[in-house]
Amino acid sequence: MRRVSSKFLLHLTKFKNLQPHTLSSNSITSISSSSFAKHENLFSTSTSSEPHFKSCRKTQALYHSTPKTHQFHHTLSDSQPQMSSRQRKIKEKSQLEEAFESADTKEDMLVAFEQMEAAFDEQELGLACLKVGLKLDQEGEDPEKCLTFASRALKVLDKSASASLPVAMTLQLMGSACYSLKRFNDSLGYLNRANRILGKLEAEGFGKEDIMPVLHAVQLELANVKTAMGRREEALGNLRKCLEIKEMTLDRSSREIGDGNRDLAEAYVAVLNFKEALPYCLKALEIHKEHLGNNSVEVAHNRRLLGVIYSGMEEHKKALEQNELSQKVLKNWGLSSDLLNAEIDSANMQIALGKYDEAINILKGVVQQTDKDSETRTMVFISMAKALCSQDKFADSKRCLEIATGILEKKETVSPAEVAEAYMEISMQYETMNEFEIAISLLKRALAMVERLPQEQHSEGSASARIGWLLLLTGKVQQAIPYLESAAERLKESFGPKHYGVGYIYNNLGAAYLELDRPQSAAQMFAMAKDIMDVSLGPHHADAIEACQNLSKSYAQMKSYTLAIEFQQRAIDGWESHGPSGKDELKEALRILEELKQKARDAAINEFASEALPLFYNSEQESSGALQHDMARNSESPSSRSLQGDTPISQRQPGKI
Repeated sequence: MRRVSSKFLLHLTKFKNLQPHTLSSNSITSISSSSFAKHENLFSTSTSSEPHFKSCRKTQALYHSTPKTHQFHHTLSDSQPQMSSRQRKIKEKSQLEEAFESADTKEDMLVAFEQMEAAFDEQELGLACLKVGLKLDQEGEDPEKCLTFASRALKVLDKSASASLPVAMTLQLMGSACYSLKRFNDSLGYLNRANRILGKLEAEGFGKEDIMPVLHAVQLELANVKTAMGRREEALGNLRKCLEIKEMTLDRSSREIGDGNRDLAEAYVAVLNFKEALPYCLKALEIHKEHLGNNSVEVAHNRRLLGVIYSGMEEHKKALEQNELSQKVLKNWGLSSDLLNAEIDSANMQIALGKYDEAINILKGVVQQTDKDSETRTMVFISMAKALCSQDKFADSKRCLEIATGILEKKETVSPAEVAEAYMEISMQYETMNEFEIAISLLKRALAMVERLPQEQHSEGSASARIGWLLLLTGKVQQAIPYLESAAERLKESFGPKHYGVGYIYNNLGAAYLELDRPQSAAQMFAMAKDIMDVSLGPHHADAIEACQNLSKSYAQMKSYTLAIEFQQRAIDGWESHGPSGKDELKEALRILEELKQKARDAAINEFASEALPLFYNSEQESSGALQHDMARNSESPSSRSLQGDTPISQRQPGKI
């Protein structure tokens, strides 16, 4: 795989001699916007798997350009027959350096560098080590050796307290090598330091034409590393920065800007944020149509991605329209593999539209074009099972799922992430058919596979959440809680604390605590779920309204009827905003509100009667003593003290209900 830092080979100076005085920021050549425009970074075109941030294209400009020359004060004319030992040493170094500069291949460069090591001090080899490391990184081979050269370069170049571009480039190279070695924490440390140095250089007025390409590479590598660590929400920020750098450096209508917009759209799709993905995908489509024409492969890929986005937004007719346009182009270009995937997407869209027979006919055509044990064949049978299940043909659906599972079992060690994802999808079909034990078993198999893959932290969270939900559904409440708690932590790290998926998990945790007669813990979970859903879905979304009703139920169980009535009234307001479509839900919510008001009145009457009871005693002494005892008891009861439960959520101390 070509690495991000390969672009830096263009930026290093063609140094003629390596005396210590040349090792400065002036040793880095000026980087123009036009040179940066030659490079681009792309995601893979597949939208069904994890986005992969690709490196920039190779460039050989460094090796084929004319080396710079330096003037020496002590040179001899050709007519002089003899040289001093000092002059001879200078000439020898110059020849070694020229051989190193003219090396085109990795092998030639390593041979030339080995010869230089015998003639130069370690302190004179800093930039040469960096250049060798960049070449190795560009080739994508032997990251250990690449890291060794980068470490040597850093020891030489990182001597000054002031920030320098060569140091930032070296740190980026070290981050890239550590990423290849799956040493993600080390990689993150090097890249973050490189990012800070570039920020300082920019603040000091260092030329943006020099900084921006390096900063772009650092941001792209940060996105790679954070994605590999499962921190996808943070990776999005780095990808947005990449696009901003391109927009500052290139023409806003250039093809590379189109590529950057599609990259970002795919990243948003990966975190299921289809609304944010849409404008970036539309922009990419517009730019690629302008530069490449409506019948280009890039436009076809944009349309397929747009279909996925519309499907995620449940606009299935628009999705199908984009998919059909994409298929026409892919068919014209003879891209059979992409075409088969697009046809499977089309079948899934037909299923979403309730056109099951059409979907089955498409899938029957696709399955005949697939190999017996291919992953594409697995996808066909999973989609076929979904269509059959929707027609209540459960026996046929199960048979399709068994075939798919049989293929996947052979690929567990080869493609664990893809197999785990497929197991999770199959489990959903069994869940639909009320085969909960089989669904849980498949999810646990998927979970065991992705737990060993840091980049699949989001899948780990999703599998844990589904297991927790199914255990809750089957009455195994105590077993469900640790799975749900783990899911909340994993998904917060992957998608951010305000993602609606995290809200659903908190909602399920609240239901579990309520089932275990722990209403205070339940209210905490429901409150967090409501806060998240208000932000991610809006306060009038059905799930946000449901969170309000759950809060009301929790407070009612604690006999905090004031708060219970308040949240139930909010739920009623929410259902009223739905108009006729929320008529049944509104009717039920009003019924519950009346019940709560009656319970509140009954509680008030009982409390009054309890406080008045001592007045009926005949003995004044007994009456006085009983009253004091009753007052002491009431001072500890929920009805007479300042209740945590009657305090609005926003005004409570942290961690309390």
